[in-house]
Amino acid sequence: MKHILIIKAAVRALGLAALCLPMSAGAERLVILHTNDTHSAIDPSPDGTGGVLQRKAVMDSVRRAEKNVITVDAGDMVQGSLYFKYFRGDVEYPLMDMSGYDIRILGNHEFDNGMKDLAEKYRQVKGARLSANYDFSGTELDGVFEPYVIKKVGGRKIGFIGLNVDPESLISSKNINVRFKEIIPTANELASYLKKKKKCDLVVAVTHIGYVKENDKTTDVELAESSHDIDLIIGGHSHTLIDPARPDLYPSLVDNADGKPVRIVQTGKYGKYIGKVSIDLDRLPGADGSEISYELIPVTDRFGEESLDRRMLDFIQPYKEKVDSVNKRVIGQSLYDMSNSDRNGGLANLTADFGYWYGNHKADSLRAAGTDVGRVDLSIMNVGGIRQNMSAGDITEGQILSTYPFSNHFTIVSLKGSDIIEALRVGAKKGGEAVSGNVRVVTDDARNLVRVVIDGVEMDPAKIYTLATIDYVAEGNDDMRSLANHRKIWTDEVEVAAPILRWFESQKELGLPVAPDQTGRFQVEIK
Repeated sequence: MKHILIIKAAVRALGLAALCLPMSAGAERLVILHTNDTHSAIDPSPDGTGGVLQRKAVMDSVRRAEKNVITVDAGDMVQGSLYFKYFRGDVEYPLMDMSGYDIRILGNHEFDNGMKDLAEKYRQVKGARLSANYDFSGTELDGVFEPYVIKKVGGRKIGFIGLNVDPESLISSKNINVRFKEIIPTANELASYLKKKKKCDLVVAVTHIGYVKENDKTTDVELAESSHDIDLIIGGHSHTLIDPARPDLYPSLVDNADGKPVRIVQTGKYGKYIGKVSIDLDRLPGADGSEISYELIPVTDRFGEESLDRRMLDFIQPYKEKVDSVNKRVIGQSLYDMSNSDRNGGLANLTADFGYWYGNHKADSLRAAGTDVGRVDLSIMNVGGIRQNMSAGDITEGQILSTYPFSNHFTIVSLKGSDIIEALRVGAKKGGEAVSGNVRVVTDDARNLVRVVIDGVEMDPAKIYTLATIDYVAEGNDDMRSLANHRKIWTDEVEVAAPILRWFESQKELGLPVAPDQTGRFQVEIK
């Protein structure tokens, strides 16, 4: 008994009890390890969680303990750190292969460098590459993806389908050229084919469409509710941490069109968790989602260096030296902790206020050069373009480049107030967007837009306003479609991070900390 207690204590200390204990004596099972939205998080986060080396160590520990393991990634494994900013996928794609992923699908950020670059990277990728609802015919990606793959495990056939997000108003049109097929009919048709024609015992949809409803696009929940033959959904895109211990927050079981439970799983973001799905193969076919077990494995620093993959360590080192050098250069200081997930607060305010100041600075220069342009009336930036938190204390060059990693450019446009109001109506339903300090967006308790106030006056739908934003938003992306109805006045030549860096440095030279207004600019109406 004492020996057993010691073993159990050691297992708990490692946080890997589920990796070591069998489901039931004599049962053969399939284990699916899955990740999503790792976003170039090669190194661990400041809190010590995540990191590609520790993630691989967890996967290897499961592979040693289990006979049948399939590893799956649900997209957006790039974009969000200096590794992608500087090396454009040359780090992430090889590391994914070294990690031994068997199946992967595209996220929206895989398109950030365009389809030609993506094709060059993805043609080298090992394992199954799935996409059932993107038709790449006649493009650089023609022939790179298959709609499904069937894995034979323990005498059972497991079918995997790849499903991608609707790119409209999400992926810049300059980066993608694809015929999008609607998710639910495509998924149902293919799942039926796999179950009835291919005799699959289990059908898994690997998706990058999101769990949480934010716009008019299909979610994992809606896919589950509309399905007949899908048993498991491995999702991504919304950065939702579906915790089986908190079914009240994001339910992992959703009844399908026939009243049968479908299991939905997702691991949040940045590779801080690995999802582990366990399926008793002896119970197939016929097991529903409630018989598919699911847990989250935290990725921490519990593995010592001797347990890390030496080949991966050696591969990362030269890239890491470059990244570390940039991350060490202090360019400013913040008085506050600011979160990139706060849609109506400090970091969003800082970004929009900078856009307002920078837009007017450029408008002044344009007027001096003879261009007929008035002052900028307001600024709108997308919160989705802010990718990192900003902690109180020193701010480094690397942190700014990681916070604003995209190849976007500041732009000045003119358009009707009605188009701005419509864009802010969409932003209000999401919980906010980044707007300049002279703007207040007034809503009701249900986040429905009541009015937009600018400089203390209600915005006039018929008036033409001058807006500072970024080219991605001006195209109507991030669901702010009405902003595409603009007339372009000016677009910057450099990416957004460059002038923001210069501004931080100027504040440091003046001995000033960064202390943005923390007041929410999307406010509930007083009655």
